[in-house]
Amino acid sequence: MRLRALLAYGLALTLLVAGCGGADGPGTAGGGPAPVASGAFPDEPPASATPRPTRAVPTRPALRPLPARLPAGLQRTSGVRAVALTFDDGPDPVWTPKVLDELKAAGVTATFCVVGNEVTRHPELVRRIVREGHQLCNHSWHHDFDLGRRPVAEIQADLVRTNQAIRKAVPRAKVPFYRQPGGRWTPEVVAVAKKLGMRSLHWTVDPQDWGKPTATTIATRVRVAARPGSVVLLHDGGGDRAATLTACPGLIGDLKRRYGIARLR
Repeated sequence: MRLRALLAYGLALTLLVAGCGGADGPGTAGGGPAPVASGAFPDEPPASATPRPTRAVPTRPALRPLPARLPAGLQRTSGVRAVALTFDDGPDPVWTPKVLDELKAAGVTATFCVVGNEVTRHPELVRRIVREGHQLCNHSWHHDFDLGRRPVAEIQADLVRTNQAIRKAVPRAKVPFYRQPGGRWTPEVVAVAKKLGMRSLHWTVDPQDWGKPTATTIATRVRVAARPGSVVLLHDGGGDRAATLTACPGLIGDLKRRYGIARLR
C-alpha cells in the first residue's frame, strides 16, 4: 500500500510540473513565448538588412548654350594705332621669365592674362610682371572653358577669387581686363566682368601657338594678320612655349617697326 501511494504521488507531481509550461509551449518563464531571433518572422527584415539613409548627390545646373556669335561689349583693339601684345595661361616658372626678358630687351610692354591657381603658385612672377610695367588681366581661376556658361553666381565667385589671388601677390594691383578661356564668351560673363570693373578683352590675331606650330609659322601668322590696333594673342603658360619664345624677337621687331607696340587703352 505504501509503495502504491508513493507511485501515485510521483505521477501526480510529474503531471503538475509538465503543466507549468502553459499553453504557449515549454521552456519560458511565466508561461510566455520563447525568445525569437530577429528575422524569424517573414515580415521582419533581418538586422543586417536594415536600410541605411542615403545622401542626395546635388546635380549641377545644365550649362547654357554658347551664343551663335560673340556678344557685345568685347574689347578687340588696342585703342590706338600701335599693336598690343597679350600672353595667356601663366605665370609659368619656365617660360614667363624668358618672355619677360624678351620684352625687356625689346623695350616694349604687354598684357599678361594670368590664371588664378598659377598665381598662387608663383606670386613672385606676378610681382615681376607689375614691376616691369606690364598690365594684368584676369584669366579665370583654373582656365575653365565653360565658365561663361555656368550660373552667374559661380562666374562671379571665380573672377573674385582670381582677383583676390592677384592682389594677395601684389596688393592694390590693377586688374583692368578679363579674358574668357578659349574665347568662349557669353553675355553673362561679360556682364559679371563689367560689374567687377574689368573690360572683356578678346583678340584679333591668333597664331594658334597653343597648337605648337614652328616658330617660323607663328611669326608668319602674326605678320600676315596684324593690322593697326590689333590685339595679338600669344602664350607664356599652359605647356611647352619654346616655339613662341623663339618667335618673339622676330615678330616683336616686325610689329614694332610697322605699327609700334603699346599698352592697351
